[in-house]
Amino acid sequence: MTAHVPEWIPGVSRVAVLTGAGISTDSGIPDYRGPSGVWTRDPELVGLFTRENFLGDPGVRRRFWRSIAELHREDARPNAAHRALADLERSGTALRILTQNVDGLHQKAGTTPRKVVELHGAMGTSSCLECRTESPTSAVLARVAAGEDDPACAHCGGMIQPSIVLFGQYLDEAVLSLAAGVARASQLFLAIGSSLKVEPAAGLCAAAVEGGATLVIVNRDETPYDDLATEIIREPIGTAVPRLCAALAERRTAPSHP
Repeated sequence: MTAHVPEWIPGVSRVAVLTGAGISTDSGIPDYRGPSGVWTRDPELVGLFTRENFLGDPGVRRRFWRSIAELHREDARPNAAHRALADLERSGTALRILTQNVDGLHQKAGTTPRKVVELHGAMGTSSCLECRTESPTSAVLARVAAGEDDPACAHCGGMIQPSIVLFGQYLDEAVLSLAAGVARASQLFLAIGSSLKVEPAAGLCAAAVEGGATLVIVNRDETPYDDLATEIIREPIGTAVPRLCAALAERRTAPSHP
């Protein structure tokens, strides 16, 4: 039996989860804004991930691809939090995951791919900005390792970008609309491992609350949406998320009593 069941869990059957970089740090993928985050350690990297700079400066692209080679972890594996969310779906809970991450770890953990909304794209593929031809990012990085510091599309010679949303680039409207609909329809909205400083993704917390959902934030640091939350959990994600998912699944599967 779960030791402690939060008072907001009973009756919950529709759960939406917003995940940020913090959920993947236990998988060896660094976060961005934490004390040892990518942007914290090297603020200049933000400029490399800005759309205008990427498009306009070959030197930026060369440095961008070198940094991607260091940041992209194809060997990363799902951790306890990813697996707990996948188990929660398998328990019969109506679960949708709205992720700011581009690592694909929710799908690797076993969450049904169509139930994962990738707000900021996916690092696993790259696309030509001219002819839209897709290729595995690993193949592009192999070219970089072989000496092509600014790899061009093999089909048309166009510029290649990983299939992720850069700073200054709009999110796909259809994706954002779907995510907003999921947030508004949820009964429980879990925000896990996100600084909630990047809009419009962070605004999904407000959309959920406006739709009547209970907002619970699991994050080490304070966020701009803490005042909307019913509960804020500072416990490490690797223990908090499995505990919450177990409580939700237990309530879902427990026999009813007359």
